[in-house]
Amino acid sequence: MSSVRNNRRREKKDDFLMQGMILAVAMVLTKVIGVVYRIPLTNILGDEGIGFYGYAFEVYAMALMLSSLSLPTAVSKLVASRMAMRQRRNAFRVFQCAFVFSATVGILTTLLIFFGAESISVNLMKSPLSVYALRVLAVGLFIVAILGVLRGYFQGLGTMMPTAVSQIMEQIVNAAVSLIGAGILFRIGTNLAEEKEEELLGAAYGAAGGTLGTVAGAVAALFFLVFSFLAYRGVIRRQIRMDRSSKRESYGRILRILLLTILPVIFSTAIYNINQILDLTIFNGIMSAQGYTEKEYMALQGIYTGKYNVLINVPLAVANGLASSVIPSLTAAVAKRDKGQIHEKIEQTIRLTMVIAIPCFVGFTVLASPLMVLLFNDDSATPATLLLFGAVTVILYSYSTISNSILQGLDEISTPARNAGISLIVHLVALFLMLVLLKWNIYALVGSNIVFSLCMSILNARAIRKTCGYRQELDRTFIKPLTAAVIMGIVIYVLHLVLDLLFSGRFLATTVSVLVAVVVYGIAALKLGVLLKSDFKTLPQGEKIYRFCRRHHLLPARQVF
Repeated sequence: MSSVRNNRRREKKDDFLMQGMILAVAMVLTKVIGVVYRIPLTNILGDEGIGFYGYAFEVYAMALMLSSLSLPTAVSKLVASRMAMRQRRNAFRVFQCAFVFSATVGILTTLLIFFGAESISVNLMKSPLSVYALRVLAVGLFIVAILGVLRGYFQGLGTMMPTAVSQIMEQIVNAAVSLIGAGILFRIGTNLAEEKEEELLGAAYGAAGGTLGTVAGAVAALFFLVFSFLAYRGVIRRQIRMDRSSKRESYGRILRILLLTILPVIFSTAIYNINQILDLTIFNGIMSAQGYTEKEYMALQGIYTGKYNVLINVPLAVANGLASSVIPSLTAAVAKRDKGQIHEKIEQTIRLTMVIAIPCFVGFTVLASPLMVLLFNDDSATPATLLLFGAVTVILYSYSTISNSILQGLDEISTPARNAGISLIVHLVALFLMLVLLKWNIYALVGSNIVFSLCMSILNARAIRKTCGYRQELDRTFIKPLTAAVIMGIVIYVLHLVLDLLFSGRFLATTVSVLVAVVVYGIAALKLGVLLKSDFKTLPQGEKIYRFCRRHHLLPARQVF
């Protein structure tokens, strides 16, 4: 009987990768939806409108980070540690305390951004017409603050499904409302532009219309999570009744722990967000000083935020999904002081992240221009060069994101914040040199972000090794996936060249090349032994998948189940 119970616990323990993949798939789907709806949105708003949209979003992201984005991480970590110690009542008290805290902070942040939008747009952003989009986004801050607590609570309980479904629902509603809102307000703004003799008013109004979708999507996700919570309420009550622990934490103590957990997470997350705001603010200031007009540098900014960033963020969603899963999982392992389990989770998470990030880097490098033509019908040099130059950030940001979460799961909460601070200083120096001395224009934003993410990756890797003694495995994590990705890159480069000569148009050659890339990389990675037999066990129907691969000679001959 005890062996059955132990097996069940072990199955539950090893479920973190599956839960992480559920969330990662959901995040990728939301990013794909984001790419798809950005195409017509860019056509509606133009590069200038996307510039206003992206700039307002950076300020919104910063306010969001302060009010709510750190909460899922903190809540999931605190809930998971108490569940691991079977303190179910205290886990629910964490949720209650975090809910009240987030609602209070969310309301205050919403009021601050809404009424301070004009001052922020004029004085901080140097983009007065961004005020319309920023005011619309401010309304969503309170809603997303509540969302963060609900998502963190479910993640701490070890289930990512409510978060995953709510994110997909949020993005679908966001896409639909954004396009409708952007179209209507763009026409209104264009008419007003003629009356007020303000050329960019149509783009600014359209950007505000586009941000309506963000608020509507958040409302839809909140309704779903509240429904899920009410449906789960009976399970929570049973868990609390089964709680035999004598320790009862006061709300005051929980709030102190929550704040101590949130503050370092806020700081490290703030660095990730503030470097984008600082980048765009510095970029605007220097470009203006160098004689560029607002229309010119906002168009460049629109290409960067609306085309380059949108594509780069799709594969990064995998790292974000796995990062959300590994924090509560590692927290539970640390609470049990199981060093072997800690190392295993770190190794699996990083390897799975790189198995996906590395081929995306190679694919973006090889198909930079075709992808920009396919998705945005833009054959100009700037978007393609940005993607070609910045593709390596997929690997660097994926590693820095996942290593941040690993350190947080290891209770090294302040270490990512310290590393982010150091990286930001190096980043800003690099940005200034690239803009002023090298005059790299918009490419300086990409170059300085490569510097930032590389610095973060190096510092985090050292911190992980120092904290738990884990030494990064290189062969299956980096070398073999890169080898498989290079094989894939060569094949799709030749294939796209041939198809492009045989068939005209923007769709066929690139679409077929992308599909073939997935198949070629998958076969090459399997043949090179990137996945171990233990990796297949973490997948649903893992034994059947393994037998299928063996039957079709897709695995190295030496691998046995």
